[in-house]
Amino acid sequence: MKYKFFILLHLFIFQLFGSSITAQAQTDTSIHLTDALRLGKENYHLLKSKKLEIDAANKYVDVIKYSRLPTIDASYQAGFGTANNLTGIFYPNGILPISGPPSINNNFNPATGSAASILLNWQAVTFGQRDAQINVSIAETNTKKTEWQQALFLHKINIISIYLDVVLAAEKIKILQQNIDRVNVNLKQSRVLAITGIKPGVDTTLFLSEFSKATIELMNAQRQLQVTQLQMAQLMVTDALPVPADTFLVNKLPTFTIAASVSLDTVPVIQLGKSQLLLSQSKELLLKKSFLPKLNVWGTGFARGSGFQPDGSIKTWDGLGLNRFNYSGGVQLIFPIMKYGEVKKQLMQQNLLSKATQEKIEESKSILTMQQRIANTTFNNTIAVANETQKQLKSARYAFTAMQTRYNTGLVNFADLIQAQYNLLKAELDGKTAYWDAWKALLLQTAVLGDENIFLKATR
Repeated sequence: MKYKFFILLHLFIFQLFGSSITAQAQTDTSIHLTDALRLGKENYHLLKSKKLEIDAANKYVDVIKYSRLPTIDASYQAGFGTANNLTGIFYPNGILPISGPPSINNNFNPATGSAASILLNWQAVTFGQRDAQINVSIAETNTKKTEWQQALFLHKINIISIYLDVVLAAEKIKILQQNIDRVNVNLKQSRVLAITGIKPGVDTTLFLSEFSKATIELMNAQRQLQVTQLQMAQLMVTDALPVPADTFLVNKLPTFTIAASVSLDTVPVIQLGKSQLLLSQSKELLLKKSFLPKLNVWGTGFARGSGFQPDGSIKTWDGLGLNRFNYSGGVQLIFPIMKYGEVKKQLMQQNLLSKATQEKIEESKSILTMQQRIANTTFNNTIAVANETQKQLKSARYAFTAMQTRYNTGLVNFADLIQAQYNLLKAELDGKTAYWDAWKALLLQTAVLGDENIFLKATR
């Protein structure tokens, strides 16, 4: 009676736990890998941020191009004060100077004064400096684009990787549930064998312990699945827990192969390095142009009004009107004589930065070449291991079936059957993990070569 109570209790716990899993699954959303990648691209905030930075860089290019146009400034000012003045020089730092002839003495009767002007200033010729500045801004925009492309590629690789993790975690739960079913069958059978006297009653207690152990393993696997799903949901920016629909990824091996040596010039990290090199070289050209002369064209219309009359009288409020008018225009050639030495040193610095960027590109190529070799070796090894695990699984299934039959006839003991069951469980888990390893190895090759389509083509 005691054993029967234990059996019913564990069956109740298993059914309760199974129903909670089913309830959790109702809040999940089935999704294919391609849809996960699309949602990740559309929703991920970091990618949106980098996209906005590209738009901002494009607007800055427009700002630089707009500087070709002349500036026109209109101004009007009115003031109220005295006009006592002296002939002589002073440095007007923090002091507002008074214009006009020297006064005989101080007169503290104030009057109004006003001034208005329209000033046109056009930097007509920069001898290539403006075009160099435009090229720098365009190079900065291209750098932002390649940064976004690299971030997008890495994000897709992360989504594919976590997608594979979720698929494997879900498959492990199926295997562990099957293991619980096997333990449950053996538990019931041990009860029958104990009643008939073929096996001792202690075997039932041992099977109850194995049932609890298998249930705990299933609960831990379910927790790990949910954690992995939450990580994937974060990459996709969604509240629902994603359930991968492409479960075949751990049920078949990738057949797509990659050449041993391919060009690395299109890899996002190399493209980013090249864009940074072009930006650095564009800054070098801008520095070369910066000490060349500039030709400015200017023109102005100017008017003033004053309440102080030429005869010395004061008409306090007449200064708000304008009564003296002037116009002028001209050209100005500016040559920064002392800037050459500074620019020369800046140019040397920028040239060294360009060389440093070039070395980084070569280092990235060297690292990618080695990673490609490692990825190829890893892929070939995982395929061989996966094929071998299928032989192991076939043998483990046969051994368990034979051992279960012999246990039921009383030919072997509990320990022999549990060991066979453990070997079968391990073989099933190893088989799924080996397939997962093969797809992960293909993903590593994909990451090295900088093209997620390599992986996606292998899934079709």
